Amino acid sequence: MIIAQLLREGATKLKRAGISEPDLDCILLLGHCLKMGRTELFLRGNEPIDEQAEQLYYCYLERRAAREPVAYIVGYREFWSLDFMVNNKVLIPRPETEFLLETALKQIGEASLIISQGADLCCGSGVGAVVLARELKARILAVDFSTEALDVCQYNCKRHGVEDYVTLLCSDLFKGVDQRTVFSFIVANPPYVRSSEIRSNLEPEVTEFEPYLALDGGKDGLDCIRQIARQVINHLEPSGLFFMEFGADQAEEVHLLFSRVEQGGRFFQRVEILQDYSGRDRVLAAQLNQYKR
Repeated sequence: MIIAQLLREGATKLKRAGISEPDLDCILLLGHCLKMGRTELFLRGNEPIDEQAEQLYYCYLERRAAREPVAYIVGYREFWSLDFMVNNKVLIPRPETEFLLETALKQIGEASLIISQGADLCCGSGVGAVVLARELKARILAVDFSTEALDVCQYNCKRHGVEDYVTLLCSDLFKGVDQRTVFSFIVANPPYVRSSEIRSNLEPEVTEFEPYLALDGGKDGLDCIRQIARQVINHLEPSGLFFMEFGADQAEEVHLLFSRVEQGGRFFQRVEILQDYSGRDRVLAAQLNQYKR
C-alpha cells in the first residue's frame, strides 16, 4: 500500500476513535515507522512501503485508537527543539513547561546572578534539568520521588550531553537534600491536579496512561505546593530565584502561600504570577530577600 493511502486510512480510523488531531498523529506514527519527516512523507506519497513497516504502522494505529499518547507509542517527545525519551513513568512534556523554562532563563539572565548551582524539583523526564544545564552551563540537582522517572532523566541527560552537569537525587522534595545546601535558583513542576479531576475532567490519554503520582496534587491540588512553600526558602541563596508551574485556576492561592512564607529571617521579597501564551495564569516567579547567612 502506498504512503498517501496509509495516511488516509489511518486518519479515518483515528477520527472514528475520537482522536482530536488524527491527520497529525498519522503523520507522526507513519513517519516514525519509515524514519521520514512530514515533507518527505508527502513528497513520496505515491510510493509503497514494505510489509513490516506497514504492519508496525497498523499496530501503532491500534494503540493510538485506544487513546495511548503518540509520545509513548514512538518513545519520544520534541521539547525545546530536542528529542526527549519518554515512557509511562514520566509526564509527557508540555508547552506550559517550555514557558516555565523560558521565564526562568529570562529572569536568571536579567538578575545577573553568580550561579553556584540550581535545582530541578519534580524533574520527571529531565527536560528542565537538560535545558537549564545546556543554556546556563550550570550544575543542576535533578530531584524526583520516582526512581523510574530518574532513570528516564538520566538517559536524557546522557543523550543531550549534560550528564556531567546534572546530579540525580531520589527524594520526596527536599527531604534528601542536606539542610545546609542552597541554590542560586530552583525550578519546580510539581503535581497540581485535584484528585477528583484526574478521572472526571482529563482526557483518557492522561488518566489512563500518564503516571498518577506526577499528576495528583490532593483534594485542592495544592498538597505538594504547600510542602514546597514551607521548604524552598531554606534552600535558596540570598536573592535566589524560584520558579514553579501550577494550575490555571490556582493563582490566588499560590500567590498567597508564597507571599506569607517566612522563616529565620528569610522571605520572598517579590512574588509574581505570569500568564502563559494562552493567557492563563501558569507560572510563579519569586525572589528571596537578602538575608544574612
